[in-house]
Amino acid sequence: MEIPITFEFSGTEFNVHFIFETLAFLIGFRFYVWLRRSQKDSINSENRLWIILGAALGALIGSRLLGALENPQLLMSVSWLSIYKSKTIMGGLLGGLIAVESTKKILGVKQSSGDLFVFPLILGISIGRIGCFLTGVIEPTFGIPTTFFMGMDLGDGLLRHPTALYEILFLILLGIGLTWTQHRLNLKNGSLFKIFMVCYFLFRFNLEFIKPHYYEWLSLTSIQWACLLCFVYYYKVFFSPKSLIL
Repeated sequence: MEIPITFEFSGTEFNVHFIFETLAFLIGFRFYVWLRRSQKDSINSENRLWIILGAALGALIGSRLLGALENPQLLMSVSWLSIYKSKTIMGGLLGGLIAVESTKKILGVKQSSGDLFVFPLILGISIGRIGCFLTGVIEPTFGIPTTFFMGMDLGDGLLRHPTALYEILFLILLGIGLTWTQHRLNLKNGSLFKIFMVCYFLFRFNLEFIKPHYYEWLSLTSIQWACLLCFVYYYKVFFSPKSLIL
């Protein structure tokens, strides 16, 4: 298989990454709707809709902001369209979290709202990463050159860490682990989302060490600093894991 992959239909070439990104949103959202119908949701439909809208807006802003901070030297020399195209799921998750908590505060919602999003997020991110992998070095999600046995030519003639594949594998294992945890432990409402966030951000913190960096502050990338903010916010998961269980 030669990477990057191109997709043509009726003489028109389509962006593979955009196709899988769109599929990630559509399939992830439909999975969420199915889960909400099959499980009892303690939040009424109107408030849940406002929470979803808040999450979408926060994710949109957060993903672009953190994506731009990945290479701040270019902020003064690129167009707003280029900044809009700079995005990262990490910023989306943090921006969505901040927006959801703010929306819940305005609505007076006390219940946790994150558990229903966990498995749709895992599915959606995994589908999106397939597009990242097939796009190769065109998208800034590839790894540094390596002699590791999993090194692959992603389009520039160098054997690189296929970090998108690493992430897909991790998400599959995380989904299996969270399913086991959900069925074996009597978790408090909201605990599943906290575990997901901590595990995923911990993985991404370490993954950054095998990705090329445009900018670092105190030897860490903006994504790694975002991960540290997540760890601070969910510090109880580390220091009091029993607080997650009823």
